Amino acid sequence: MNQDVWDRLIQFSLDHETIRNEQEQLEWIAREPGCAAPFYNLAQLRRMQYKPEEGLALLLHAASLDASYAPAHIALAELYAVKGDYRSAWKHALLGEENGDAQAVQMLERHGIARP
Repeated sequence: MNQDVWDRLIQFSLDHETIRNEQEQLEWIAREPGCAAPFYNLAQLRRMQYKPEEGLALLLHAASLDASYAPAHIALAELYAVKGDYRSAWKHALLGEENGDAQAVQMLERHGIARP
């Protein structure tokens, strides 16, 4: 097989897997609309699809459903840091740390981003 055929086959497989994962998350949301985890998972899929604004909205919703859900705060800190909104990045990094995950605080400190 030539490279073009392989590339198309790989892309088809990745697209199919993404659609399947997306459907699983949407079904979970339908079953448990108050659960933060599927919104977080769907947000991560959107981020991988180069749809950061959709990812941001889903992460904010996940954090609003469960303020103690550290993974949403960590991802929000990452997104805000990339956007240059360091005040919001620190807000979510500290919320993540308060809920057991200091990963975002460490990231911001490692990159020399001063606390507000």
